[in-house]
Amino acid sequence: MNRRPRILFFADGGPEIGGGHVMRCLTLARALGERADCAFAATPVVRRLIETFGPAGIEALDAPEATVEQVRALADAYRPDWLVIDHYRLTRADESALRAPGRRLMVMDDLADRPRDCDLLLDPGYGRSAEDYRGLVPQGAQVLAGPRYALVRPEFAAIREQALARRGEGPVRRVLVSLGLTDFGGVTGRVVKALLPVLGEVELDIALGSAAPSLGALKALTDPRISLHVDAADMARLTAQADLAIGAGGSSTWERACLGLPGVTVILADNQRDLALRMQANGLTVAVDGADEAFEARLREVFERLVEDAGLRGAGSVRLAELCDGLGVVRAAEVMLLASDPGRLSKEPDF
Repeated sequence: MNRRPRILFFADGGPEIGGGHVMRCLTLARALGERADCAFAATPVVRRLIETFGPAGIEALDAPEATVEQVRALADAYRPDWLVIDHYRLTRADESALRAPGRRLMVMDDLADRPRDCDLLLDPGYGRSAEDYRGLVPQGAQVLAGPRYALVRPEFAAIREQALARRGEGPVRRVLVSLGLTDFGGVTGRVVKALLPVLGEVELDIALGSAAPSLGALKALTDPRISLHVDAADMARLTAQADLAIGAGGSSTWERACLGLPGVTVILADNQRDLALRMQANGLTVAVDGADEAFEARLREVFERLVEDAGLRGAGSVRLAELCDGLGVVRAAEVMLLASDPGRLSKEPDF
């Protein structure tokens, strides 16, 4: 190519969906940024996430309702080499409508539950393989599957060795509570309220967004064991220094895995259930369903068990670290950039 590749991202986000789709696209945009120009089809919610967490140089192109028609018009004007789609609510027909000559489609998926129209599909799910998409993607499409391709921010990989070196050392002193920026249904407040009676001397680092429903009540607490981190830019540090996590089952799963941080996965949506339960079955986490009537009691039970059982924590830490080395975003970016050289889409980086 005579010009730098252009990448346009179409990621869903909002109070019901959360910010995970946008955040992992921002991670990929950062990895591409030195060698490509990146832009997002941006609703007001997506624009705020870009302004708060995005790297410099990302363009936010107005798409107020984020309809397929609006994104198609943006793409026709921006003329991207890649259109990256991270959106559960689009159909294969919607994706086909976004095609154009010279424009490749990349799709992010976690479910392998419906046909997709794409040239490249990325699904970092635990145990996922290209075979899961046989018949669901066009012939010739490439599938990057499994935690090897998890889109983890580079600051996590940068402190991985340091974080892993301290795992299994001593008792639990700090617990990271991170259940998504949007704090769906006020789940962060529910978790903190459930843990306070059994916390002992353990300290909580609570990460959530500035619009989180739980934020007001958490700010009102005067417990010295609690530290609030609003729109935290240092999640890698918070994850590295924690001894245990209470986390959601989305993209942050792989950030915790990269740093070998064991803990509890709270299931907040049906599309998180399969991943969390499969990881639990293999000793990688303990899953607790946020919709369960006995959620608070179950959470206290598993929290106390993990705090008391260093062997359980240590085994989970080792298995998690083996899953994800934090370099998946570099691998995915390389595959996309190599595609600018005709005939090389089928090549993958050998690291």
